Amino acid sequence: MNNLNCGGAEKALISLLETIDYSQYSVDLLLFKKEGLFLSKVPKEVNILDEPENYKYFDMSTKKAVYELLKKRDFKNAIARLLSVYIFKTEKIKSVMEQRVWKYLSISLKEIDTEYDVAIGYLEKNPVYFCVDKVNARQKIGWIHNDYEKLEMNKYIDNKYFNKLDYVFTVSDECLNVLKRTFPQYTDKFKLMHNIISQNTIKKLSLEKISDLSFSNKNINIVSVGRLNYQKGFELAIEACATLKERGYKIRWNILGDGEERSKLECLIKKLKLENEFKLLGIKENPYPYIANSDIYVQPSRFEGKSIAIDEAKILNKPIVVTNFSTSKDQIVNGFNGLICDMNSKALAKEIERLINDKNLKDKLINNLSKESLGNEYEIRCLYDVIGV
Repeated sequence: MNNLNCGGAEKALISLLETIDYSQYSVDLLLFKKEGLFLSKVPKEVNILDEPENYKYFDMSTKKAVYELLKKRDFKNAIARLLSVYIFKTEKIKSVMEQRVWKYLSISLKEIDTEYDVAIGYLEKNPVYFCVDKVNARQKIGWIHNDYEKLEMNKYIDNKYFNKLDYVFTVSDECLNVLKRTFPQYTDKFKLMHNIISQNTIKKLSLEKISDLSFSNKNINIVSVGRLNYQKGFELAIEACATLKERGYKIRWNILGDGEERSKLECLIKKLKLENEFKLLGIKENPYPYIANSDIYVQPSRFEGKSIAIDEAKILNKPIVVTNFSTSKDQIVNGFNGLICDMNSKALAKEIERLINDKNLKDKLINNLSKESLGNEYEIRCLYDVIGV
């Protein structure tokens, strides 16, 4: 895995590691960077390996990286780092840039000496490529956590890696359909395993007291969770908040998460004069009390694989509004356990307003959510079935 910073795939990995039967399996975890909020959550039974020695040179400025490599007289890796600059500067699509840079990054990374029964690349791109190119294992498995068509990746690069994998897991029915449609030649390799969620753990953690002043009984309290990036569509949320404010509603909208679009979103908040209504709270180690104390949970994403945050909000029986991203119907039945709206700020504001004013609808959604069984530790069987015990 890349790291254990706060994100859906990282959270899913922790849940998976917490569910594995360590009387049957011995597990090593390789992180390209040994960092992140979830690092402390890794079960004690898991052996965390040392970071790949030269990965750091692709995570610093070119000037500094080349200087340090030349000082070590490591000319091969200095040249690889220099060659990667062309891709960094010319490739406009970020995901394809990451795919193409692997060609030079892989030159710098050593193979793992240990021979494994199973190796899992738990995220698209580098973790999968490392699994194929650098690990000696009897069986190799890749993991795709999103709608592949929305990732803007070069399928021809992935084709040669999928060819060498025994299985590719994904996290929702729609994500599975997309993979089969994109790579029909590998249909038999594709497997579905929903992200593991512990219902009891989430409910227990949600009871923790919140120390900061994030909620007020005088406001309609809304919460969203996710990285501050284009995928999550938080500018739609800000614009929807402005619309609701114009209509006279007292809103407090808290966003839990951080990312590269923070400054852009802060500018939009300031432009629309929402400093008192819309708050970017950053990453919270325990987000569940924030969800539990909200009136409404909103997911304004442009695309998702299967949103763990939505399932967590469902477990906590929160009325939910989501945009109509491609996999939304895998989790929400419109009008039954949540509301699905068009992917624009006006539609988002309209459905939130509908929930605010229609108590019967709100109560119906909460009642239907309370009857759902969402804990799914049994999903681990999907993995056990292909790797054996």
